[in-house]
Amino acid sequence: MNTRDLIETLATLFGELVDGPGMTAAYMLNRGDSGLLASLDKLTAGDASAAVPGGASVAAHVDHVRYGLSLMNRWSAGENPFNDADWTTSWRRTSVSDGEWHELRAGLRNEAHRWLDALRAPRDVTPVELNGIVGSIAHLAYHLGAIRQINRTARGPAEQGPTRDQN
Repeated sequence: MNTRDLIETLATLFGELVDGPGMTAAYMLNRGDSGLLASLDKLTAGDASAAVPGGASVAAHVDHVRYGLSLMNRWSAGENPFNDADWTTSWRRTSVSDGEWHELRAGLRNEAHRWLDALRAPRDVTPVELNGIVGSIAHLAYHLGAIRQINRTARGPAEQGPTRDQN
């Protein structure tokens, strides 16, 4: 199958998670949300290094997402990086210095925007590959939510829900 009919949807959803929907239509985040990258820019290296009891730090989540997107980018360039992928490595970075935090965010920004460009390019894929493409969007959404649970500063704006009278 070819992704030609899906590229706009895939890029819209992934792009919204990465850079926010702005004030236009929002499908995954609230309108006005700045998305993952701008949310991370609000955090200091100390914020990113703080772990919740029994959980990972924001830095670990960011490195994990960056690594996953690097694999997707390598795949989109024609490699098969999944056979020897080492996901445990991406969870080892639990704390970062100021310089490392800047570098980690820059690496994530690069991999995310490269993947966004790859999503915009139609390609023939197998059902397993299409599952991986769609899964990359769900994977990012999961980690964005986890990061925002770890640190409130990274949270987006809340949208006013219906009042009791509107139910």
